[in-house]
Order: sequence, then structure tokens, then C-alpha cells
Amino acid sequence: MRLFIAIDLSPEIKNRLSSAVKVLKPVASDIKWVAPENYHLTLKFLGETDESRVETIKQVLEKVARKHRRFHLSVRGTGSFPPGQVRMRVIWAGFQAGPELYDLQSELEEALSQEGFSREERPFTPHLTIGRAREPRKQERLKAELDRMGAEEFGTMEVSEINLFQSILRPEGPEYRIISRHKLA
Repeated sequence: MRLFIAIDLSPEIKNRLSSAVKVLKPVASDIKWVAPENYHLTLKFLGETDESRVETIKQVLEKVARKHRRFHLSVRGTGSFPPGQVRMRVIWAGFQAGPELYDLQSELEEALSQEGFSREERPFTPHLTIGRAREPRKQERLKAELDRMGAEEFGTMEVSEINLFQSILRPEGPEYRIISRHKLA
């Protein structure tokens, strides 16, 4: 099973992001856009995981979730990786959150590493992938539009749970299914 842990976004935020993507599509070429129902904030990508480990993951998530209070998260701005380039690989929307988000992610990383899951080597950079370039090419108009939306507010939500998702890869695009929900304190 291909698994990841994430925060699902509110319908209002998904709708606002979807509207922004409608503005970006006409100025972009050769970008595979993420379906709005798949918008989420990944806390930890687990990758291919044996089904026998799912219960252990759920136990870790339950334990970590109970130790963290609900908090607010804002989706704000757009950009790309690599940053500032006209040849971009990933188009993203950004997140603003206090230390609660970073503490939650860090504790998940630590607890899962104690269960034998690999640690992420890169620092946690909260972002939402909204599109990926099939092959990076010059996209001056897209970069200009992303810069224009750089401070745009897409909404704020209360984070009340973390979810274990399964990613099912299909030719038309991935399907994400929530396997379990874990309420924050």
C-alpha cells in the first residue's frame, strides 16, 4: 500500500484554490494539475508500506494526535520549485501556521522513526502541490501570475485531525482514500 499522513483541507479552501488554478491554466503549458479533491498538506510520506504495518501506524497517529491541541492553518500565496525560476517543476500554494504545525510534524517524524520508518532528510516545508510540470520549460507568463498571487489568501481553517491516506495510482491520476482519522485534543 502506498501511504502518507496529511491534513485534509476544508471545502472552502479547496474551492478557492480551484478558482486560482482556473486562472493559472490558460497561462501555463504542459502542467499536470492536481484535482481539487486531492488537495492536502502532507505531514509524512510513507511510500510503499506492507499492510501488516497499518495498525502500528494508526496507533502512532492516535498517540501523537492526543498530545496536540487543535490549531489554525492559513493557505496563502503561490510559488514554484525551484524557487524563482521560469523553468518550474512544482507549482504550490503556501501555508502559514504557528509552531503547533511544526511540533506535530516533528513528533510524527520521531515516533514513526522509532517504529522503523525512514526519516525525511529534507526540512519540513509546508506546501500544497497544485501542479507538476511534465517537463520543465520556460513559463514566463505562469511565473508572473504566480508572483501576482504571491500574497493571495485562500482561507483559514481549524485543524482538528490528522489522517492516514492511501494513494492509489491510476492512469487518469491518483486517487486518495482516507484509511483512518485521528482527532487532535
